[in-house]
Order: sequence, then C-alpha cells, then structure tokens
Amino acid sequence: SMLQRLAATLRRPAAVPLAAAVRCISSGSVDITVPLNYWAGKRWTSKEKCNKENVYEPATGRVLCHLEPCGAVEVDEAVEAAKSAFGHWSKMSGMERARIMIEAAHIIESRREEIAEMEVVNNGKSITEARLDVDSARLCIEYYAGLASTLAGQHVQLPGGSFAYTRREPLGVCVGIGAWNYPFQIAAWKSAPALACGNSMVFKPSPVTPVTAVMLAEIYAEAGAPEGLLNVVQGGQETGSLLCHHPDVAKVSFTGSVPTGKKIMEMASKGVKPVTLELGGKSPLLIFQDSDLENAVRGALMANFLSQGQVCSNGTRVFVQKNILPEFVEEVVKRTRAIEIGDPLLESTRMGALVNQPHLEKVLSFVDQAKKEGATVLLPCILLANTINDLNTMTCVKEEIFGPVMSVLSFETEEEVLQRANNTTMGLAAGVFTRDVMRAHRVVEHLKAGSCFINNYNITPVEVPFGGFKMSGIGRENGQVTVEHYSQLKTVFVEMGDVDCLF
Repeated sequence: SMLQRLAATLRRPAAVPLAAAVRCISSGSVDITVPLNYWAGKRWTSKEKCNKENVYEPATGRVLCHLEPCGAVEVDEAVEAAKSAFGHWSKMSGMERARIMIEAAHIIESRREEIAEMEVVNNGKSITEARLDVDSARLCIEYYAGLASTLAGQHVQLPGGSFAYTRREPLGVCVGIGAWNYPFQIAAWKSAPALACGNSMVFKPSPVTPVTAVMLAEIYAEAGAPEGLLNVVQGGQETGSLLCHHPDVAKVSFTGSVPTGKKIMEMASKGVKPVTLELGGKSPLLIFQDSDLENAVRGALMANFLSQGQVCSNGTRVFVQKNILPEFVEEVVKRTRAIEIGDPLLESTRMGALVNQPHLEKVLSFVDQAKKEGATVLLPCILLANTINDLNTMTCVKEEIFGPVMSVLSFETEEEVLQRANNTTMGLAAGVFTRDVMRAHRVVEHLKAGSCFINNYNITPVEVPFGGFKMSGIGRENGQVTVEHYSQLKTVFVEMGDVDCLF
C-alpha cells in the first residue's frame, strides 16, 4: 500500500539523499554545520544554555543537523536588528526596494537546484515538487517587487480649498512563523509582501524544517538588503511566544494548525497586534456526473497527494455523484497504485516521505480509526466513507489528517452535497468539477471557503489571494490585497483657511 511504502521509505538506510546532501552542502554556499540562527547579517550561536535539538532527514531518519532554540536574549537581538534595518529600508523608495528584491529573485533562480535539493533533504517531498516550490518563492518576490513602487494614497478635496490625503505606511517589525510543509516557499510568501511595503521581518521556521529559511535570509543580504532586514530565529512554542509578546513587534503572520493559530491570536491580542492566520482545512471537492472524468480524477489526485498529502488546502473530502462513483473509484485506485514512491531526490519519484515517524504513525492511526468506524478501505490511502452518517460519526471525514488519505463520499443532489460540504468548522478551500458553467458558478457561490477551484485544484499563482473562511484563518497571502495586511493607512487633514472654532 502507499502508506506502507511511505513507511518503508522513511525507515530505509541513507543512500542517494546523503550523497546529494553532501553535494549540496559542499558546494560552498550552504553549510548546515554552522548555526541556523541568523540576524544582523550573520549566523549566531546561542548565548544561553540550551539543549540542541536534532533535525532529521525524513527519507532516511538520519540526523541532518542540530538546532539551537532561541531564548529571550536572542529574540531581543533579532528584533533589534530588524528595528535597525527598518529605519533604513522604510525610507527607501519603492523602486529602490524593488531593485534589491528583483536581485534576490535572480539569485534564487540561479541557485534553484541547490535550494530544491536542500528542501528535499529537510522536508522529504519529491525533487520535482521542491523545484516548483522554489519557483513559487521566486515568483512571489518578483510579484511584490513589482508592487513596491505602486503603493499610494488618495487625495480628497474638502470645502474652501482644504483637502485631505492618505498615506500607506509600513507597520514596522513583522513576525513570520512558518510551517514544515513548504519551508522555503512560506518564508518567501511572508517576507516578500512585508518587505515590499517597507517593513522588516523576524521569521521563525518550523523546528522540523529549519534550514532553507536561513538560505533565503542570506540571499536577501547578498542582493543588497540592509543587515537585519530578514532575520531567522529557531525554536518551538517558547520562541514563538517570545516573538508574539515582544513589544517592538508590529504584526504576526502564522501558517499552521488551527489550535496553534488560536494561541497566536490570543498572544498577539495582548499588544493589539494585527495577525494573518493561514490555518488548517477539511476541504470538499465536488465531482458531478457531467464532469470530464479524466480531469476529475487528476484533480482528486492533485487535491490529496501533493507533498504526501501534507497540504492545508487539500480537498480530502471527495464527493462523487452516485452515477459515476464506480467508474471514478476504479480509475482513481488504478492511478494511485501507479504513483512512484521512493527516494525523493530521484527524478522518477512522485511521492517522497512523510515529514517524520511520529507524523506517519498519526496518519496510519486515522486509517485504522476509519476501518473501525465502517469505512471501506480501497487502499490505505483511499477510504470509501459511510455516506449515511459520514458527517456525524466518521473521524476521517471530520478531522484534518494531513497525509495522503482521500475520503470518497457519494451524493445524489446539488442541494444535498452543498449542505454536507459546508458542514465543517473550517473553510480554507473547495473545488467543483462539472461541464455545466452555470452550475459551477452557482455551486462556488454557495461554498463557504476562501479559495475555490473550478475544474482544477491546488493551483496557487502568486497573483491571486489565498486564504480561508471560518476557522481556517484571517487575512490573505499573495495578490494585491496582501499589501493592506502589511501596511497601515494614515489620514492627513490640511486646512487652507481659518479654524472654525466653536469656543
């Protein structure tokens, strides 16, 4: 089965990945033997006594490097470095900031393979996907470089020749907290709009995948950014808490789970800091009987198996209209069996390793639970749910698994499937496959999700906003609207006559 093969991949001895990692590290530009904390233009070791944490290669289980969590002293230093850089960066014109960001994008392009290989070694996804993630990061930086010089306010004429105008100004030091499923891409998605608006940033990667965010920080520095513009502090919950409570931090942007997002929102509220939260999902994918079945199957595979299923927007509840259910199931099982699983650094591999052993065991426990609750296990990664009581009783339909497990459910009418699709506390994404253009737009209008797809799934061009409804988050990433989340509006009134005083 797919999950059994993933488990075998995780437990096998080091082979090609180790050699590739050595090639990557010995190229001279990547060194994971030195500290992974970075601020004020260089890497730092901890000044406090702390226990170093092992960082593992998912594909082999070997220790890749060690992480030193940052305490209060290190967080203060990183924030101070960001404050210093902000003073210079915020006074630059948008065109000046854009030139540095474009240069950073060019450096990323020239080092694409090296960054992608390191992402694979630290995250476990296939090299094919990792390259696309690096491309997304580069495109995001290019996109916001283009927007940097367009930031502008509004002029409003008032009576008597007086007027008012607005200024869009940066917030200050922003904090980004990343997840382990897209380490390099998330660091770029958070830093690019922040920097374009004139802010500086302190970024905390997931302690599971700490390596490539440091590479991005060094790339910005190489491109000409002032020291301290993007800083990287390593650590877990304690480090994140220090960042959220820090009095000099103006905003927090977090990608991760719903429970952690709630805690971050609560911590940020103590200082009335705005937050952007991109949280979990249990997204529905609706496949109607008039769909192009080949494309629907492709969409279902893309909605469930990218990054070994470790994607927050995945359409893990696949609702298939009853008349085409047998045909759909047959084809999706056949295509799933054919997915090439193995060494994630090989070109032929289409699915690498889950991020670590505990997460693998958690995903397998969901499959076991589904069996107990009456699901038909077509493959350990494809569950045919009990469609009578699926919303009320089946864990695999209610909870985010965050692994390569697709729950297939049948439906009969549009009204019925919409009610079931929306019966969730989350609302990150949703999709619909149909040839009926009127139905497509009608269904999307009624789906309670922030990112909806028609006849496709899990595409995230940086030009369009991405984010969720309900408990899937607040705010958006990518697109022009994100400028509003990384800036603040100042209104200026200009009186051209005498003061009209009531006293």
